[in-house]
Amino acid sequence: TWKWVVGPMFLYLCERLVRFWRSQQKVVITKVVIHPFKTIELQMMKKGFKMEVGQYIFVKCPAVSKLEWHPFTLTSAPEEDYFSIHVRIVGDWTEGLFNACGCDKQEFQEAWKLPKIAVDGPFGTASEDVFSYETVMLVGAGIGVTPFASVLKSVWYKYCHDATNLKLKKIYFYWLCRDTHAFEWFADLLQSLEAQMQERNNADFLSYNIYLTGWDESQATHFVVHHEEEKDVITGLKQKTLYGRPNWENEFKTIAGKHPGSRIGVFLCGPEGLADTLSKQSISNSEADPRGVHFIFNKENF
Repeated sequence: TWKWVVGPMFLYLCERLVRFWRSQQKVVITKVVIHPFKTIELQMMKKGFKMEVGQYIFVKCPAVSKLEWHPFTLTSAPEEDYFSIHVRIVGDWTEGLFNACGCDKQEFQEAWKLPKIAVDGPFGTASEDVFSYETVMLVGAGIGVTPFASVLKSVWYKYCHDATNLKLKKIYFYWLCRDTHAFEWFADLLQSLEAQMQERNNADFLSYNIYLTGWDESQATHFVVHHEEEKDVITGLKQKTLYGRPNWENEFKTIAGKHPGSRIGVFLCGPEGLADTLSKQSISNSEADPRGVHFIFNKENF
């Protein structure tokens, strides 16, 4: 038995030593942004830190707990001079981090009063392959939209810098939310991208659909009366918010019809049930002919 135990134990000890070494490296919190509905954004800097889109890190705050490490997806782009995470306050540890950063106080918080943070990572995910395709479908459910914040920011930086060498030509973005609580911080990013794409006369580069899945018919009816207004009354975007769940079969067939003979990357950050649905649709809508359309499914589950 010991022959089978020694190898994994050695690898585990190496991993713990690497994490301890990384936790001793200095991390500076440069900015704390408070978003609506108790969501905070931590912008940080660390010497030698390099990331790719959609990656995640483990974070420890000794002021809250000396032992707990928590995973968070990076919401910044590799082109930015800092890295950031968005933290939704939903438990004891996140509440402790919220208070340690002085977010519960009205007055301005001095930088030296901010807590020490230890960071381990970054670690890779399937989202890193998004630039390997000419056409992609990005599907985020709830807070699972965070890796796509990094993707969309990076796409925009690359597009502005050298659009001709960017392989990615079309993005179909789907965001499924039970309620409007997560809209505020991410809608700002979409509004910015929407305005900048229109300025460059390339509004078709990004197609997005936002679905409110937790609203009943009476709640939706209240906003339908404003459907003819130029911007959506919930998100402030030109694309109107939809209610219910997407008809994935229709969505896949429509996209396949628009991009015949291409490989389309499907990227999901969401629950296992949605992953099963998208995986089946990717298989059923891919053609047997190698020259036909093929959907390549990639997922992250939470």
